[in-house]
Amino acid sequence: MIKEVIVVEGRDDMIAVKRAVDAEIIITHGFGITEETLKRIEFAQKRKGVIIFTDPDHAGERIRKTISKRIEGCKHAFLPREQAIKNGDIGIENASPENIILALKKVRTESKEKRSEFKQIDLIKNDLVGSMEASSRRDELGKLLGIGYANAKQFLNRLNNYGITREEFEEALKKL
Repeated sequence: MIKEVIVVEGRDDMIAVKRAVDAEIIITHGFGITEETLKRIEFAQKRKGVIIFTDPDHAGERIRKTISKRIEGCKHAFLPREQAIKNGDIGIENASPENIILALKKVRTESKEKRSEFKQIDLIKNDLVGSMEASSRRDELGKLLGIGYANAKQFLNRLNNYGITREEFEEALKKL
């Protein structure tokens, strides 16, 4: 049983998550997230906490940002893209219950205060930007840290805003 309310994009996502875990769920209905839905998420955040679990695509990222900007202290779960794809369709609804559980175990809380533990030089030194394999290295590291795939700028933001420690970062790099 997960105590927080999980926010997903659609009905099929809800069904997939319910197959994996026992949790209360709010559906955003994609980009059509209404003021009423945002108020429900805000209420849920105050009452029980919220885990944003959107699809690993551009639309999912936009919905995640919309909610995060409005509601502080949300937790975030990320599903690796290849675990959410079926017949060219990307979505939480395509993930196995095991992969959904794994993503929810790696949940991260967004920090209110801005940290600058990690800098651009950390990305450069570790081939996470500016090299041929930078994108795939960020993808793999994002999976290990539970912060998902992102471009270099967003990846740096996630390292700093999701409470990743220097030790976690170094350990994950060793596994690459």
